[in-house]
Amino acid sequence: MGYEAALSDYEKIEFTDGPWTRPYYRRGSGPAVIIIHEIPGLHPLVVAFADRVAAQGMTVYLPSLFGEPGRPVSTGYALGAMFNAICIRREFNVWQSGKSSPVVEWLRALARKAHAECGGKGVGAVGMCFTGGFALAMMTEPSVVAPVLSQPSMPMAAGSKTRAAGIDASPREIACAKQRFQDEGLSMIGLRFKSDALVPDARFDTYRREFGDKFEAIELEDEDARPSERPPHSVLTVHLKEDGPSKAAEQRVIAFFKERTGA
Repeated sequence: MGYEAALSDYEKIEFTDGPWTRPYYRRGSGPAVIIIHEIPGLHPLVVAFADRVAAQGMTVYLPSLFGEPGRPVSTGYALGAMFNAICIRREFNVWQSGKSSPVVEWLRALARKAHAECGGKGVGAVGMCFTGGFALAMMTEPSVVAPVLSQPSMPMAAGSKTRAAGIDASPREIACAKQRFQDEGLSMIGLRFKSDALVPDARFDTYRREFGDKFEAIELEDEDARPSERPPHSVLTVHLKEDGPSKAAEQRVIAFFKERTGA
């Protein structure tokens, strides 16, 4: 099985919507949560987080959007995946603020499918890093009721104040989320390490300005991160500690999913 051995407890399913066919991996029972992996791909620490969500009475859906499912994180692998996503793949918006990625439409369709299959009050969704903002853009799909943005890194700031403050959702998607938050009593969570240059202060300021008290910000210090060769970044995976504020952040996210989906 190679790298996919890390997903041996999951059912692999191909799903087509529009121009895209992508595999996803499913495990558990109860309402659905879509866990969208970070750079470089659906690595074992994303799977471990999904395992913990499934253990709390939810069905996890793990789409594979790039990379090799199950392959462990390494610097070379991450750089290659980033190059591929930025320079080759057309379904991702990397640089432009105020615009979501085209592949979000496929994720919305997956959410509709997951809700039909699993029931509950709705579907939870979390994006990470490169995909961090996807859960917000997915809010135009009525089944999505619990968006979580973990270290949302797009659009890439790269010296631009506009992009540093930008978010990868369109005005229409932002307006829809605001209306749903008001009408349905919903909210969202954002997570980051305060020192993370990929998630600038200005970006979280934009979320606060746009969504007010409907945006729950969880911001961690460097000492809250598990030691790694990479600077603190991946809140729910690579830099998750098994105790302290980092673990409390993970537990808050899982509780949020349970509450909103009715698990």
